[in-house]
Amino acid sequence: MFDIKSIRDNPQSFDAARARRGLAPLAADLLALDDRRRAAIGKLQAAQERRNAASKEIGLAMRDKDAARAEALKAEVASLKENWPAMEAEERTAAQALDTALAKEPNLPLADVPDGKDENDNVEARRWGEPRTFDFQPKEHFEIGEALGLMDFESAAKISGARFVVLKGKLARLERALMQFMLDLHTDVNGYTEVDPPVLVRDEAMFGTAQLPKFREDQFAAGENFWLIPTAEVPLTNLARETILDEQQLPLRYTAGTLCFRAEAGAAGRDTRGMIRQHQFAKVEMVSITTPEQALAEHERMTGCAEEVLKRLGLPYRVMTLCAGDMGFASQKTYDLEVWLPGQGRYREISSCSVCGDFQARRMNARYRPAEGKHPRYVATLNGSGVAVGRALVAVLENYQNADGSVTIPEALRVYMGGAEKITV
Repeated sequence: MFDIKSIRDNPQSFDAARARRGLAPLAADLLALDDRRRAAIGKLQAAQERRNAASKEIGLAMRDKDAARAEALKAEVASLKENWPAMEAEERTAAQALDTALAKEPNLPLADVPDGKDENDNVEARRWGEPRTFDFQPKEHFEIGEALGLMDFESAAKISGARFVVLKGKLARLERALMQFMLDLHTDVNGYTEVDPPVLVRDEAMFGTAQLPKFREDQFAAGENFWLIPTAEVPLTNLARETILDEQQLPLRYTAGTLCFRAEAGAAGRDTRGMIRQHQFAKVEMVSITTPEQALAEHERMTGCAEEVLKRLGLPYRVMTLCAGDMGFASQKTYDLEVWLPGQGRYREISSCSVCGDFQARRMNARYRPAEGKHPRYVATLNGSGVAVGRALVAVLENYQNADGSVTIPEALRVYMGGAEKITV
């Protein structure tokens, strides 16, 4: 969410940054709404000042025994009081109209974000690992899982419908192992504090991280004023809502492994087979809350933490800098980590790490008190997948598959798998 003052001070810069996202100019419309709000506030202030002045004048008129003037002033004060609720309502309506308009608009890209319209214009920053050369035709993860008898889409469909899966036996344990491995890495090595947050959150929490109101159709409602989380970013970031932190407390670094729920309203016909795009999935999330000055360095650090997961699993990947037209709604800059899937013969997203500046903080009223300075400032927020557990399972199955249908367990996971080295038919 934006500070209307910054838009008023730099309307051309605001519209130029919007143009990089492929959006039409909007500054003039927002400033017109702000003019309306300002006028309503001015009207209230003028009425208050006149009511105060008239009240004093009543006393003077009564002192001078000017009954006619005193009665006229009393009538004026009564009229002002009568009209006061309507003027307050006008001010509230004008302020709400401005807030509603601002809440619908996405964050602006940083200067070093590449220009572009969509994923075809994203820029590769680096890559790690060499894709394995197979002496047989590699299969996709669902072929491997079904052949093992441990990945059951048919039963899941009977229970819940499309885009669900039932994992059994060693694959269920492998998914659990992946989450435990990631959480141990982020807490023991990367310095994050583990949190076990609610997966049901209120409207205000979803608004704070910008899932609402724009992406309402992508979410699963869970009763009045409750939602199933699409990512642990929501509860983790909202830990700072409506608080004033001390600068010495920053950065705050949180991680959580949770189930996540997405309606995938815009994904009809995409990845309909397998575990790539599901309504329910497990994910380990990282969130950082820091000062604006440290946000970019924290972004690089967070991305490195996500990369370390893939390195320790021995999964080849590349890091993509998203172009302005492909970034998420709340992001100023995003790196996507894309893991190599030999069954598909291409890289697929497994983590997205974004810096949001004060965009979410303004929606949550999350601030900090600088070590030097009296006035609180908005924090900067960051979030990143560390990483998507289901997609990591997919990547392990495809990269570690063997010709006989078995799957070698990555060395980093064996301690979580009771020492087992393979999953076999």
